Amino acid sequence: MPIRRNLAANLKRLVSGHASVSAVCRGLNMNRSQFERYLQGKSLPNRATARLICDYFRIDEDELYRAPEAEAQRHVLLAPIHETLYANMVRGPCPAIAGGTYFTYFAVPERPDVLMRSVTFVRREAELVTFRRVTRWAEGNRQGGARALGWHYGVAISRLNWIYFTAINRRQTGEPSIMAVQWAPFSEPVLVGRAFVLTGAGPACLPVIMRQEVGRISLRQAMRMSGVVSLDDPRLDPLVASLAREG
Repeated sequence: MPIRRNLAANLKRLVSGHASVSAVCRGLNMNRSQFERYLQGKSLPNRATARLICDYFRIDEDELYRAPEAEAQRHVLLAPIHETLYANMVRGPCPAIAGGTYFTYFAVPERPDVLMRSVTFVRREAELVTFRRVTRWAEGNRQGGARALGWHYGVAISRLNWIYFTAINRRQTGEPSIMAVQWAPFSEPVLVGRAFVLTGAGPACLPVIMRQEVGRISLRQAMRMSGVVSLDDPRLDPLVASLAREG
């Protein structure tokens, strides 16, 4: 059935921009085997499930079932200025950053004693660097759930020795975010800079620190570490704590 083949091809294309199929299933709160049936063209989602998938990937339902060749033709017909902007956003120069798991620390307005720790998954594919950043505010929540979720997906490019992480929040508000960081002149690798993000009081420009996690850590462990962390926490990276205190 052509519509099933179209669905499978479009889902594979959409999933390719994410960390993994498992990550997408967690984001959708959907059973992996159920999602695999859609990926393999074995079944079609009902209307409610299709709407859930479209909301997650931020697409129209037509795009979910459109023939792949029609989607390719749609991109070919982009106006020249749009095409140029798109190319500049995703085609480099490729930043000097390795793929892997990073912890990203944001200053919290009016709270100099804590940092918001996010986990960022960086993925390199030839000259394209994409990422997913997960933020969870869990302070004081005894049930273990998050008060505010951020699932930012985007691209990283390099300009004038700065690395720009530009993304859109796939959860809740759908707001854009941008970080501009560069390698600090220390013996240990650490990225420092500024981030324009949404806070409880509205958009804000905040100091940000980014460090790669070089130890062996699972995806689940990294996700659980996302949230508010005290500068006095002995488990906090000493370099990060020092930089945060110095502003």
